[in-house]
Amino acid sequence: MGETFAPNKSADSTLLPKLKTLFAELYGAVPAIYRAPGRVNLIGEHTDYNDGFVMPAALDLSTYVAVSPRQDRRLHVYSANLKNKCDLDLDSIQPGRSGHWSDYVRGVAGVLQSAGYELRGADLAIASDVPLGSGLSSSAALEVSTALALLSNSHLSASPTEIAQMCQKAEHVYAETRCGIMDQFISCHGRAGHAIMLDCRSLEFELLPIPPQTRLMVCNTMVKHEHASGGYNTRRRECEDGLRALAEVLPVIHALRDVTLDELEKHRDRLSPVIYKRVRHVVTENERVKQAARVLVTGDIAALGRLMADSHRSLRDDYEVSIAELDLMVELAQGQAGVYGARMTGGGFGGCTINLVDAAYAEAVRQKLEKDYQEKTGIKPVILICEASDGAATVAVS
Repeated sequence: MGETFAPNKSADSTLLPKLKTLFAELYGAVPAIYRAPGRVNLIGEHTDYNDGFVMPAALDLSTYVAVSPRQDRRLHVYSANLKNKCDLDLDSIQPGRSGHWSDYVRGVAGVLQSAGYELRGADLAIASDVPLGSGLSSSAALEVSTALALLSNSHLSASPTEIAQMCQKAEHVYAETRCGIMDQFISCHGRAGHAIMLDCRSLEFELLPIPPQTRLMVCNTMVKHEHASGGYNTRRRECEDGLRALAEVLPVIHALRDVTLDELEKHRDRLSPVIYKRVRHVVTENERVKQAARVLVTGDIAALGRLMADSHRSLRDDYEVSIAELDLMVELAQGQAGVYGARMTGGGFGGCTINLVDAAYAEAVRQKLEKDYQEKTGIKPVILICEASDGAATVAVS
């Protein structure tokens, strides 16, 4: 994470110059700039907080944090996207959710300090091309880029995995969303042209090449989700309920990741119908991720597409985190030439789908999806043709 990269090629070419100009207007200084990408998850949804397996890729969409030091103990922070600012005192940061976007910045600063990092004051300005509330993990991109900026501003460093773990803790303790480690981990460890299969228990991961002719098409339904206020935390509690019930007869299990489908079926009478479905999704999804890793190694992108379809059905029917707009976007994509696979991605209850598309067909698919979805819903979607990118880094500032 100490490497320096140029800005992602698909980023708005005016974003960085505007951020530097804005920073000079706000603070009268020339900043250092750090970036962290959003992510899309190819397969492996709601498995990470069950110690399971996931297969994300970092996107060429990032949050950028510009920073310069202050002589006092304050953080002055401005969001260019939200046109909103906040002022934080490093000596009085306390856990807890306020519901303001600055919870993520405050949380990262608080967790870094509680881990023993002595932060200095800073002026910060933030700009992002990761769509907010779309399931592409804008929160993790903000957390990781902020952590890198605050550490570097204080002449401190941490490993990418340590940063991911501290950012996850910030989201737990300050934003009060009990997320798994996937989003922060891939934002730190992403590799251009690759997805990773991450074991969320051991944090071991395998780089998996995405065939070069394949594009990641992210389709934003423009329906927002609210993880913290709704179903995300509920689903996590349901998994914990299922684990407790199964552990009474399977004492060796520590997480749903340890449960086999045969064991689940044998003991399904210990679970309510709803909890049974939640657990079945997690157990079968973990197997799909492992199968997906095997077919990606061989380059069988069509087989991966079939696994993605199975994953979407499970998320829709067993985990019940899809919605009509997500289902429609998947259905519209599945019938098009050049589309290998489609599924919802992210926590659900709105947000995005992910399509694996042959590059030669990508623009035609994008145009038809946009037209058909708008005709059927009255909503104009945002559809992005992306590639897998590198993880968080210092930005080369010219």
